[in-house]
Amino acid sequence: MQKKKLTHCENQRLNNHYFDESPALESQRLLLRQLKLSDAQDVQSIRSDERVMLYMDQERHQRVQQSEAFISEKLKKYQEKTGILWALIEKSTGTFIGDFAFFNLDHKNDRAEIGYTLKPEFWKQGLMKEAMRSVFNFGFKDLYLHSLEANINPANENSRGLLLRMGFQKEAYFRENYFYNGEYLDSEIYSLLKSDFEKDGKT
Repeated sequence: MQKKKLTHCENQRLNNHYFDESPALESQRLLLRQLKLSDAQDVQSIRSDERVMLYMDQERHQRVQQSEAFISEKLKKYQEKTGILWALIEKSTGTFIGDFAFFNLDHKNDRAEIGYTLKPEFWKQGLMKEAMRSVFNFGFKDLYLHSLEANINPANENSRGLLLRMGFQKEAYFRENYFYNGEYLDSEIYSLLKSDFEKDGKT
């Protein structure tokens, strides 16, 4: 059966209201707020940790100034309406435990790529899954995204498992398409459609 072609009204475009006022979200154990320059020390602590960065294939933040530059760039992307970056705060202690981002926002196709980090001492507690559920619910219901994309190092089994549990499906495997630290690396691409998220009852 041929898919029904959506009209402009039916295919609602991204909600730009959330680029005027950064969206604050909340889940059972977490507060999600806009990342700030004052978070640089916490960001540096996470992004210099070899356990976190093992499969990130990005430069380690050895100095706080690198994290300040990282945050400034993300805030610029928010102003340009191409990204939203949240700090993950544990409610019970007020502790900064990680970050979560929509980036490479594609306004034409209502699609965003995701990225995330979490302090190792908070791994295996279901916190990132909880954050994802909250952020994806916002992304699909309020921001009007149609699909999400995740790009991972094929060796990152933990991240792959998390994506699969959240309903993502593997779209592609690219061989040696990414050059980092003197070598060409493979990439795996996963995607999640709004209809998949709603069907699986994760809203």
